[in-house]
Amino acid sequence: MDLGLQGKRAIVCGASRGLGFATAAELHRAGVAVTVVARHADTIAAAAERLRSGGGAEVTAVAADVATAQGRAAVLAAQPAPDILINNAGGPPSGDWRQLQLSDWQQALEANMLSAIALMQATLDGMAERGFGRVVNITSGSVKMPMVGLDLSNGARAGLTGFCRGIANHYVARNVTINNILPGLHETERLDSLFAAQAEARGVDAEQVRAAMLAAVPAGRFGTAQEFGAAAAFLCSANSGFITGQNLLLDGGVFPGAL
Repeated sequence: MDLGLQGKRAIVCGASRGLGFATAAELHRAGVAVTVVARHADTIAAAAERLRSGGGAEVTAVAADVATAQGRAAVLAAQPAPDILINNAGGPPSGDWRQLQLSDWQQALEANMLSAIALMQATLDGMAERGFGRVVNITSGSVKMPMVGLDLSNGARAGLTGFCRGIANHYVARNVTINNILPGLHETERLDSLFAAQAEARGVDAEQVRAAMLAAVPAGRFGTAQEFGAAAAFLCSANSGFITGQNLLLDGGVFPGAL
């Protein structure tokens, strides 16, 4: 399918690896000039080189923490007029909500809600003026099915979801859409770290944790980063202009509800 994105420009946050990198790769393959962002200069430079190795559109690497005003300013200086914005940030740590401090909540909200809102605030009106725009927020399956121990993520990501639905209809008539992708368990480094953390907390082997989680996925496997990136690229495409304010759950059937 031709995604109709040749010559478009994108900002992709959290793009050094995993789902963010896979999304950047699919957009770049479709002819999009991508500005890839992550906190660490070495890893984002390496990711940019991987993208450039296949030729095609321009790739710009920005080492910045978008959870800070300075980081967002650096990203927007590199790409002030994106047609596509991919908001993506690693989830906050797990733990007992009764032990959380106000500072924990502030950090989680800044990283997983407020930074995305700030980048949308800086770019959406420009997209609307140009007559094309796509925002995809990579959030979590916990928006649909909150997870015990992930209270910081549950709260911050649910807040972003509600905010986006509130503003989506304001932009869709000008061919600007805002959607969220809710990943379940995908084969990434973050998944491996989740297995390790849960194994340590429960005093079991990481392979036992992996097997138990895999058994709960009706698809019988974890998702791949490439198929996630392809889904994100479709939501960014010229073919998706009638889809907005939605939450696309990619979890292999784990969520048991119909809605």
